[in-house]
Amino acid sequence: MARPGFTICVCPDRYLVRTHIEAALGESIPEGGSLLGAAAPAAWERHAFWGDDPLPSRFWEHLTLQGLVGTPKAVIVHNAQNIPADGWKKISSVLGSPNADTWPFFCLYVAFERGKPKIPAHIANLACMRFAAEQGWVWSSPGLDERGKTRFVQEEAQKRGLSFAPGALEAVASRLPPDAAAIGTELDKLALAATRGVIAADLADILDHEAEPDVFSLIRDLQQRRGSLSVWEQALASGRGSDSMAFAFLAMLTREARQLWQIAAGEPVRLPPQVISAKTALARSLGLAGIAKLWHLALEADKGVKTGERTPDQALDNLLASLSLLFSSSGGAGR
Repeated sequence: MARPGFTICVCPDRYLVRTHIEAALGESIPEGGSLLGAAAPAAWERHAFWGDDPLPSRFWEHLTLQGLVGTPKAVIVHNAQNIPADGWKKISSVLGSPNADTWPFFCLYVAFERGKPKIPAHIANLACMRFAAEQGWVWSSPGLDERGKTRFVQEEAQKRGLSFAPGALEAVASRLPPDAAAIGTELDKLALAATRGVIAADLADILDHEAEPDVFSLIRDLQQRRGSLSVWEQALASGRGSDSMAFAFLAMLTREARQLWQIAAGEPVRLPPQVISAKTALARSLGLAGIAKLWHLALEADKGVKTGERTPDQALDNLLASLSLLFSSSGGAGR
């Protein structure tokens, strides 16, 4: 079967998206060859871009220009949900005349609600999205749930040549979150401790994954204690030395700032009454300027890692210091 002209990946779990893309590229042999008669390469040349920043000219060249060498390229756009409407209109137009050398993947890391992905309207209504849906070029997954988590643990263990002793699968799965990246990390740890590739039930005790930090509680704690950083340091410890974990924490902080902004602007937000009450008080205390500052600091840390200006550790440390300054004034209002 011929490969898709382009692929839309819709899933909140980046690890699952990456796994799908790797499987798709592995199953599809690059076609054709160069215009000069050379044989086609055996593997796809990967190029990654991010929708958080303006897409560079190199991205558009990959999408539109066919080189003399005919190198098959996989162009992967992360955070494609953040590309502005004008950028998506241009992309949709370009995809109408696909480049035979290039296989574009647009990764929309969006949450699911009532079984459907929350794709921004300016993307969902595009001609390229409708065409991709008709052709079966959209891969969509809500991520892992508790039932799918066990199956995923089994699959990832098999990839690593691991098997489970009686009772071990249940013991391990119960200690893991429905997060594909975290499961992969913990299975790598179990692989080192397993005896001849067999995971015993008691090895579940070495799993120390902690639940996702409650960013709202962390913000409120920092605001009320005015300088007490122990809770923040504990939360940021999970992201030390890891790009993916750092980005995950920054995404949570950005999400929290967005929700506080909606509350401050009077937009409806579906949350339990007691949570709405607490978040309304915090949003009022911060004010729009303070909430905007939260967003700015998260994006600044994100950019620092992606551009190579800072390591993940440096970005998180700088974020922590900036947040401390933000909340050092009376009431925590932004300057």
